[in-house]
Amino acid sequence: QVQLVESGGGLVQAGGSLRLSCAASGRIRSYVMGWFRQAPGKEREFVAAKSWNGPNKYYADSVKGRFTISRDTAKNTAYLQMDSLKPEDTAVYYCAAKTTYVTYNPGDYNYWGQGTQVTVSS
Repeated sequence: QVQLVESGGGLVQAGGSLRLSCAASGRIRSYVMGWFRQAPGKEREFVAAKSWNGPNKYYADSVKGRFTISRDTAKNTAYLQMDSLKPEDTAVYYCAAKTTYVTYNPGDYNYWGQGTQVTVSS
C-alpha cells in the first residue's frame, strides 16, 4: 500500500516559482511517480512523470522547459519544481503512483494524494 501527501501549493505571480512536494509511504521505490493537474471545468491532465529509480523524465509539452520532476530517496519524497509560472498553470496539482512503466493516462494510476492548489496571478 502506498500513501501520498502533497504540499507546497500557493499563490504566486506570473513568472514566479513554486516547488511541490509529495511525501510517500510504502514501498515507493518500485513505482512510477506522476504529477497531474486539474483546472476548474477541465479534465485532469498529465504534467510530468518518472520511474522512482529510472533516469528518464517525461513532461507535457505545456510545461517542458519550465517544470522539473525529481525525487529524494532518503526522504521518500517526490518534487515538482515549477518555474516561469503562467496564469494557465493555475490548477489543483496531484501526485500519483503506479507500478511498472510511465503512462500519461491518469486512469492508469492507482494511488493519489489529496491535491494542492496552485494559483498564478497575472
